[in-house]
Amino acid sequence: MAGSQSGAAVPPVIVDTDILVWYLRGNDTARRFLARLPFPEREVSALTVMEIVQGCRDQRETRDVAAFVSENLAEVIHPDENISRRAIRLLELHAVRDGLRVVDALIAATALEARVSLATANVRHYRAIAGLSLVSFRPSSAAG
Repeated sequence: MAGSQSGAAVPPVIVDTDILVWYLRGNDTARRFLARLPFPEREVSALTVMEIVQGCRDQRETRDVAAFVSENLAEVIHPDENISRRAIRLLELHAVRDGLRVVDALIAATALEARVSLATANVRHYRAIAGLSLVSFRPSSAAG
């Protein structure tokens, strides 16, 4: 209900790499998910942008990703010392026990430091992290 009222404030959300990959592959569920987030509340970690660029096959795709990011995401949050320190702590706690990987630790630390939710389809990667607010995304198997 709060999201449907025009004057209701929607808290910012960091969008994880998986959702943007689904979006860029043409998944309608991912496109609708992003469209429901008001533009000023769409944030992304610089690590997510790097992961997507790393998957580009040529310069055209790289330019397309850069255009997509600037047109569809309000802010790219770059890791700073606080994010790095928190990511190290998260790895100390969760790398062995829960299999947390470096990039996921940095993305989670970004959300924690920014005090925003993390939208992801990979909830299991982040579930054990105390204080991390997760918004679960489930892509449809069909592109409809």
